[in-house]
Amino acid sequence: MNKFIHAFALLLLTSLALQAQSPIDRNATRETKNLFRSLMKLSKRHTLFGHQHATEYGRGWVGDEDRSDVKSVCGSHPAVIGVDLLGFSGRSEDQIQKAKETVGKTVVDAYNRGGVVTVAWHFSNPVSGGGFYWRDSVSLPAVKYIIPGGEAHEKYKEILRGIGEWAKSLRGDDGALVPMIFRPYHEFDGGWFWWGKPHCTREEFISLWRFTVSYLRDSLGVHNFLYAFSPDNRFATREEFLERYPGDEWVDMVGMDNYGDLGRDRRDIPRAAMKLKIVSDYAREAGKLAAFTETGLESIPDTTWWTQTLLKTMKTGDMRLCYVLVWRNDPRSPTHYYAPHPGHPSVPDFLEFYRDPYTLFESDLKDIYKKRKRN
Repeated sequence: MNKFIHAFALLLLTSLALQAQSPIDRNATRETKNLFRSLMKLSKRHTLFGHQHATEYGRGWVGDEDRSDVKSVCGSHPAVIGVDLLGFSGRSEDQIQKAKETVGKTVVDAYNRGGVVTVAWHFSNPVSGGGFYWRDSVSLPAVKYIIPGGEAHEKYKEILRGIGEWAKSLRGDDGALVPMIFRPYHEFDGGWFWWGKPHCTREEFISLWRFTVSYLRDSLGVHNFLYAFSPDNRFATREEFLERYPGDEWVDMVGMDNYGDLGRDRRDIPRAAMKLKIVSDYAREAGKLAAFTETGLESIPDTTWWTQTLLKTMKTGDMRLCYVLVWRNDPRSPTHYYAPHPGHPSVPDFLEFYRDPYTLFESDLKDIYKKRKRN
């Protein structure tokens, strides 16, 4: 009897979550709400393919108009374009302004083409040297300094004001504010970033997350962000995945960054799929979006990686993932790239990946910012 009651309660909660599928920002713009619902619907049968910095630069080029390595290979840009707020603080005012203009153009161009934008933040330590990485003897554990009550809290608010003003300045050709998936403080379960697990308590991290969302949304009036929570792959249970989760009222999307299980450290499809399933299952229960927020295999030495590793992983089990994003293609490095470019040995397999009905690219997207019928 207890098992029946538990199962019924879980079914009821899942049903209520499905009925309440909407962004955490009640004042989100119409286009932002429609993007959330479109991604939710599309994830039932498809996953959008994404690439970090795809249209900003690629192998041997920088800043070419309407170009990406992915488009050069298959004829379409990725459905999801990743950008970064790296240059929005810790630099001169002129450099910050230039970064805002450059990234802003990428964001608006993607929206005008009908694509999706996800925003990472490799945030340079605001209270010490070391950049966004943790460097022993240089870095300070900045989280405790920038949360409410910390000595650098006002400085953090100033940085967020700059981000908020930027977000509210980006409008498409239709006059609408451009929706973005904002993914701050990613891979927080590792120790390589100053916001990582060894450098702040669970309570400090949750305070940082909640303040960031609240200040942008409620104080600054940013209503074109969806907020994505994405640890690295250092979990094996639902409880570990949610250890630093700030609560459903503070998150629109749950995700995972995982390079290690997909070829960097080992090729373990069951292990990677198990972790993705934890993410997907939680999202379905809580009425959230789920995504494979970062992955890839540097230089793609496995020429069948796209279909035999990535696609197999995402198709294992009943998962709903709205997108998968691979990391950037450095314009100068001979080895640091994660998407194929013309002539790469993995191109034939990537084209098979591209043609699979499960994957969607930018040219496949239709009116994702308009209201969709329920099904």
